[in-house]
Amino acid sequence: MEFDISHRDHHSKARAGIVTTDHGVVETPFFMPVGTGGAVKALHLEELRNEVKAPIMLSNTYHLYLRPGADIISKAGGLHRFIGWDKPILTDSGGYQIYSLGDIRKFTDNGVVFQSHIDGSKHLFTPEKAIDVQRALGADIIMAFDECTPYPCDPAYAKKSMKRTHHWLARCHSHFHQTTCIHGYSQNLFPIVQGSIYPELRQESARFISGFESPGYAIGGLSVGEPASMMYEMTALVCDILPDNKPRYLMGVGTPANILESIALGVDMFDCVIPTRNGRNGMLFTRNGIINIKNEKWKEDFSPLEADGEVFTDNQYSKAFLRHLFISKEILASMVATMHNLGFYIWLMKSAREQVMQGTFWEWKQKMSVELMKRI
Repeated sequence: MEFDISHRDHHSKARAGIVTTDHGVVETPFFMPVGTGGAVKALHLEELRNEVKAPIMLSNTYHLYLRPGADIISKAGGLHRFIGWDKPILTDSGGYQIYSLGDIRKFTDNGVVFQSHIDGSKHLFTPEKAIDVQRALGADIIMAFDECTPYPCDPAYAKKSMKRTHHWLARCHSHFHQTTCIHGYSQNLFPIVQGSIYPELRQESARFISGFESPGYAIGGLSVGEPASMMYEMTALVCDILPDNKPRYLMGVGTPANILESIALGVDMFDCVIPTRNGRNGMLFTRNGIINIKNEKWKEDFSPLEADGEVFTDNQYSKAFLRHLFISKEILASMVATMHNLGFYIWLMKSAREQVMQGTFWEWKQKMSVELMKRI
């Protein structure tokens, strides 16, 4: 994988670049729609490719490992062939999903023993197992196995958890370089910074993972309930330490305002379920603010979602019709809302990139961070 920075903002640490993988080129900053089990909920992959124009997608190792199984996907020739997607894919290591299981998982220094949320069966994930599963899935970018700390988290546990993540990274890195992609193309391992909300731990973790020569670096354990100001503080600290010439991935973030602020801090890659999950519940993002399409006020509004003429996809429906779909519980409601919100997020990334290239990102970001989050 290659990363080239073409432009930098003079008033912040935002940059515009290009990531090149064996499955294509992605312009930064970019957002990855979350396709948990190999598909984005309520959206056909053809729509993701042609309407939303997503340049890359994310899938979850934990979910694919349990169902349909890494062996099935491997026999199909890898995840790209299994789902019919010819653009880049990133898979997480399963660490966050296992963390989310609560009482049905147990962390040890060797790995994590957990019960499947599907059938209760017991499984062991070690750093080596996480690499083996992701090798079988065949994503272009794969993540080191880590422990995601909750918020709030006491300093002693945060430090112990971070040390465990570092220990696991060394094992992941070693095993990754002792194996190859069985599907005939290159894969790229990203380490993950942890350390909760403690500046000293975050700095220590960023320095530690920077010691591993990698194509890119990730920031994990944020957007788990802490105030946004803390998230920005930790992100800024980490970005000042991570290698400048490699892409930085802020995992699981976030709202449009979160993303714009993080781009200004030097982040290049994002993923989040907000546009899809909130879309399925009737929350729509527009250039003028956030719409709850179920509200009575839209009942006789026959204007399109983007009334000023800006379109994110070719499918334009009136607010009144989309409200009718939600109130009637039509399946099409989730499909249209998901497509719109993902189209908006992709547009936001492209717009941020253009502003960096034009030298106007900072002023634009200051305005848009407020405008996009208004309730209308």
